[in-house]
Amino acid sequence: MTNSESKNVIVYFTRTGNTQAIAELIHKKRGGDLFKIETRLPYPIDYQQQVAQNVSEQTNDVLPSLKTKIINFAQYEIVFIGIPTWNMALPQPVISFIKQYDWRGKTVIPFNTNGGYGPGTTFAQIQNLITPANLLPGLTIKGGEEINGKKLVIKDNVRLQAEQQVNDWLYQLNLPLYK
Repeated sequence: MTNSESKNVIVYFTRTGNTQAIAELIHKKRGGDLFKIETRLPYPIDYQQQVAQNVSEQTNDVLPSLKTKIINFAQYEIVFIGIPTWNMALPQPVISFIKQYDWRGKTVIPFNTNGGYGPGTTFAQIQNLITPANLLPGLTIKGGEEINGKKLVIKDNVRLQAEQQVNDWLYQLNLPLYK
């Protein structure tokens, strides 16, 4: 979804759809452009195989090639970055995405979904990667527990609760709502 007059963009990486659900809630409130971070080669569908690949990528600092490229990135003043916690850290595709761009003059606002263990080092990693941009406080929301077979959980009543958390967070950040 795009709106070329917007000054904010919402980018996200997702496996189960929970981070995407939060990105869509932010988009509903703030408008702007919405981009999914996608790798050129898809991750394994099998959860355990994906976990093993992720651990290998993190251990060996492998940055996967991406399909996602935002041609007009310089126009954005505010960049929301949505990430799931993978192995208590950023998924490598998110690092690939961040390293593609110049972050000077940007305000970056991270949001995270996780299986109940919190954001891990994701927000600190983003801070280190986007310097000298301004990083605002992030939002973390419990998503699914794929290891226990719970994938997309941010739906129905849980989505309504998440929407209230997003509203409260945006209000605390003193960001106007556009929709």
